[in-house]
Order: sequence, then structure tokens, then C-alpha cells
Amino acid sequence: MPTVLCQFTETSVLLFAKVWIKKILQCTLPAGETKLKKKANQAVWETLKEEPEYLTITSLYDVPTREMLFSHGAAFLRMRGIMLSSLCLLMHLLQENIAIILVLGNQDLQDSIKPQKVEFHSLNFNNTLHWQPGRAREARDTVYFVQYKVYGQSAWQNKADCWGIQNRVCDLTNETSDIQEPYYGRVKAALAGVYSSWSLSCRFTPWRETVIGPPTIAVVHSSKSIILKLQAPCSPYKRKRGSKIPMTNYYDLLYQVFIINNLLDKQHKVLVYEGKHKVIKIEDLRPGVSYCIMAKTYAPTLDRSSAFSSKQCTMLQ
Repeated sequence: MPTVLCQFTETSVLLFAKVWIKKILQCTLPAGETKLKKKANQAVWETLKEEPEYLTITSLYDVPTREMLFSHGAAFLRMRGIMLSSLCLLMHLLQENIAIILVLGNQDLQDSIKPQKVEFHSLNFNNTLHWQPGRAREARDTVYFVQYKVYGQSAWQNKADCWGIQNRVCDLTNETSDIQEPYYGRVKAALAGVYSSWSLSCRFTPWRETVIGPPTIAVVHSSKSIILKLQAPCSPYKRKRGSKIPMTNYYDLLYQVFIINNLLDKQHKVLVYEGKHKVIKIEDLRPGVSYCIMAKTYAPTLDRSSAFSSKQCTMLQ
């Protein structure tokens, strides 16, 4: 509530005072000032109630809060030598300008909290929407709202789990499960009852844009060879029996296997295999030497390689 009062008082009332300062100073009230002040305050409030899009906190409509609002305004204006009664009467007489003042006040806040850099991140079809806070320093009370849609559709869908959240990431994996379809996401922010406009992501097609992860490696060694068992990364989607579907179901993946001879150069990786086999035997190795194995997945249709897997090291006996 204090944030709303500050926003209204400083942005709306003070801006109004700046714009109409000459007219305010020229404004004189007759003897019945108290009665006119009460009527003016009520008239201003009735004008504000007619503009609900500018004053969206419903609790401002109760009497104690309204009194607090005008009390804050009065204290703020007295520092500038302006009588609240004069200002309220003038605001009543210039009702057409009130909406403009309120729009200017809220527009600054709307622009400052509007989310930035809305974009999809995707790893093995785990698709999440990410964004950054607006230009203003993010307040603890800032909340975000997420919608998504398929390209070509007119209607946006609310993401229930990402409606009024404080995190800046939203999991849209299930909502973007048709991997060939292009999608959009958008985010808006709210602070102190003021809502920003929507920030839109770029078009996102999971099949083209997901990052395919590296395979997992299991190492079995003998005296002069190393046997590897490779497993492709899995998608989040499941078969009817419950097992996760591997990424090889969606892409014609190749495995690239690299070996490092720690006796020679720990940074030098030598490609020793590229293909589709899941079990690989690397032979003609030296006993008593430490070797490390790393692997990548490679998708020829996308001409894209994954990052390296973690190192699996072994010492040949």
C-alpha cells in the first residue's frame, strides 16, 4: 500500500501541480472553504473511480485509505505552499486532464517493470521460458504472468503454474510437446497494482532449436583395451509403459568418442570413434597408463554437436 500512495502522490498530484502551478496560485476560494474542500475531495474521488484502469487496487476505495491518500497528498503539497483544497477544486474543474495525469504516472511504472529478453531455453526438449526484470530495480513484490500459443493461432493460453509468480523462469515443456510446431511465449509484470504490457519471445520450434545433450558413458577396462557403453540423452516425454523416450527417436544421432592419454597431454583429445554403435571397444592401449574418455552426440541433419560429456578416467593394469 505505501508504494501505491507514493506512486499516486508524487507522480500524479505533483505532476499536476507542476503543470497547473500558475492556475493553482491564482485560485482563490470563497468563505465556505471547508464545505467546498469536502465537495472537491469527493468530486475528485468520483472522477478517479470512473477510471478503474488507472487505479486498480480495490482497497483504495475504502474510506480510511482514501483519507490516508489525501492526507499524504496534503502533506506533500504543503511543503510547496499549495493548499490541498485549492488543488482539489482545480482538479475537479479540470476533470478532463486527470486521466492524462494518471496515465503519465502509471505509464512510467508500466514501462520500467516491463520484462526484458524473453526467450526460450531448451535442452533435450525440456523447454523453459526465461526473462529478465525491467529497467527499474526489481522489487520483492513484482510478480509475473506467462502465456503461450502455437504460431498461427489467435488465442493465447495462460500457464496456470506461472500466473502471478516471482521466479523469472517458467517450464513450458508439456505445453510445447509437439516438437515440430513453432511456439511463442510472452510475459507481463505487475507491481503495486500496475501491470506492464506484454513482452514477446521470438518464435521457437523445439525440433530445430533444442540443445541435444551428450551421451552418458560407462567404462569397463581390461589389460590393453577399454570397452565403453554409450547411452543417448532422454527427452522428458514417456512411452506408454513409463520409460522416457531417448533423443535417438527424434534424430539420427551419431556418437563421437574421444580419448586422452594422460601420460602425453591431458588437454589433447583424439577422436577414436564416430558412429551409431552403443558399445565401443578401444584397443591397442598401453598398460600402466591413465586414459580419460569423453563423448559427444552429433546430429547430421542439424550439423550440430553436443557439449562434451564428463570425463571417465581409468588406469590400465
